[in-house]
Amino acid sequence: MTLAVDTPEPPTLDFVDPNEYEDATISGGSEEIDYRREELQEFLENGAWEDAFEEWRTDTNLDQREFGIARDLDLFAEFDFFWDDFADRVGYHAPGIPEDWQAREYHPELDTWGTVSAINAALTEFGQVVSVILKEEYIDWEAAYEPPEDLPDFD
Repeated sequence: MTLAVDTPEPPTLDFVDPNEYEDATISGGSEEIDYRREELQEFLENGAWEDAFEEWRTDTNLDQREFGIARDLDLFAEFDFFWDDFADRVGYHAPGIPEDWQAREYHPELDTWGTVSAINAALTEFGQVVSVILKEEYIDWEAAYEPPEDLPDFD
């Protein structure tokens, strides 16, 4: 069943070192890494975000109430997307509801771990859809990472 909701605004991609996230690790040399956030921001604003949201909302298990909670908490604005040159992919960090949601009275309609889990899982799935759409339909560059020549030969 398609979730009948409006597409939220795309996030603003600020500089954050993705290695600071618990759910992302970016490999590479010690040189300054170009996460290409400006280009990704432009792609999000020029259709990638809306394309991904349309695809995601037709398949998500999130219901209106759960989506409303995520919207109220402005979780869609907390997404981060960055170019991972080493893996030749768009990496992402999906926001989520923290484990201490009960103690913090995070949202008045949050009532069960099932609801929290459903929202967090759906946000992760959405991040993956955005990542794939960006890579497959918007990005026209190639990874510049060159592995060192002294890597062992596993043939």
